[in-house]
Amino acid sequence: MPMLDLYIPEGALAPPAEAALVRRVTEILIRHEGFDPDDPETLAVSWAFVHRPAAVYVGGTPADAPRYKVVPSVPEGQLDARARSSVVAEITEAILDAENGAWPRDAGRIWVFPTEVPEGHWGGRGRITPLAAILNRLTGRDTERARALAAQRIAASRAEHGRLP
Repeated sequence: MPMLDLYIPEGALAPPAEAALVRRVTEILIRHEGFDPDDPETLAVSWAFVHRPAAVYVGGTPADAPRYKVVPSVPEGQLDARARSSVVAEITEAILDAENGAWPRDAGRIWVFPTEVPEGHWGGRGRITPLAAILNRLTGRDTERARALAAQRIAASRAEHGRLP
């Protein structure tokens, strides 16, 4: 259930390449959350917003090549350190692939900031959706197992970030 904000300068990518990139980035996030990237139910709640910066400056000067920023947001507990690292690497490669050689293949032009939305703050459809409700599908709709898995993931995330439960 990722929410993606992709900052892609106007004209940086051909429209078909951009559409393919958004799909690929969505699939990367869904897979790292533990879901099937081809599942229609999962795809229906995986949104991406493409933002068009009017200009991008580097050191106060207009950038000489496109710069990209991607902010994938997921519920707290969905990405551990290994998954976050993989998400950053895979999204970076996906963007460089989407450019198809139009610009120098330079990972330094891409910033990716995976963001966890704290438990109790993932809102949609007029209500808060806890991680256990999201994970219910992963457990074959076993509510107790989903609650236990959510508690385990949230506790691990908070421990990793030095936050109290």
